[in-house]
Amino acid sequence: MKLRIKFSKHGVLRFIGHLDVMRYFQKAIRRAGIDIAYSTGFSPHQIMSFAAPLGVGLESNGEYMDIEVNTLTSSKELTDSLNSQMVDGIEVLEVKLLPDNAGNAMASVAAARYTIAFREGYQPDFLTQTVIGDFFGQDEIIVTKKTKKSELTFDMRPYIYVCDYDEEHKSISLTVDASSAGNIKPALVVKALFDYTNQVFDEFGLLITREETYTNVGTAEDIQLKPLGFVGSNYG
Repeated sequence: MKLRIKFSKHGVLRFIGHLDVMRYFQKAIRRAGIDIAYSTGFSPHQIMSFAAPLGVGLESNGEYMDIEVNTLTSSKELTDSLNSQMVDGIEVLEVKLLPDNAGNAMASVAAARYTIAFREGYQPDFLTQTVIGDFFGQDEIIVTKKTKKSELTFDMRPYIYVCDYDEEHKSISLTVDASSAGNIKPALVVKALFDYTNQVFDEFGLLITREETYTNVGTAEDIQLKPLGFVGSNYG
C-alpha cells in the first residue's frame, strides 16, 4: 500500500538538513511500530521518498513524503502514531492512500507556494502591491542562477505563476515552478525584485515558509496545480 504523508517543519528544526530529516522519520516510523515495507537485497531499507527537499533555514506547512506499508488500519491511526513520536517542530498533518498508478512524490512535483516575510530591521519600505504588480507584469525577468559548475542566465518570468503582496502582514506570496526542470528558489525571485527597484538585497533578511507543494493535473500548456495530497484519499 502506497501512502503519501504531509507534514510541517518549524522552529529550530528548520536548520536540520534533508538527510537528517529522512533519518529522523526512519527512526520515528520504527518507534511507532508502523508496518513499513523494506527493499530487497543485501542491505534492505525502508521504502521512502520525499517530494522536494526543503532548503536549510526554511520553514514549511506543506512537505510530503511517500512510503509503502504492508498493513494499514486507518489514515488517522497512522497519523496519531507518527505524531506520538514527533518532537516539537515537526507535525504530521495528513496521511493519504495513493492509487496504484500514482507517480512518486519527487517526480510529481510541479510547483510550490511560499510566504516571504522579513526579519525585524529588514522590512523594505518600498514594497507595495503596485510595485509587485509592475515587477510581475514584465515580459521577461532575466536573472543569473549559480549552478555547481557554472552560472546560467535565463528568463525566469515563465516560471513564476503567482506573485502578490500582503499589505497587512508585509509579506510576499509567491508560487513558482519547483519541478526538476525549473526549480526556482524564492530568494532568487526576491533578489530580482530588489534589483528591479534598485534596492540593496540581503538574503539574511528573508523569512521563507513553504506553504504548499503542488502537482500539475493539467498539461504543459494548460497548467492546473493541485496539492500533492489531492491524488490520494483517506483510508479507514
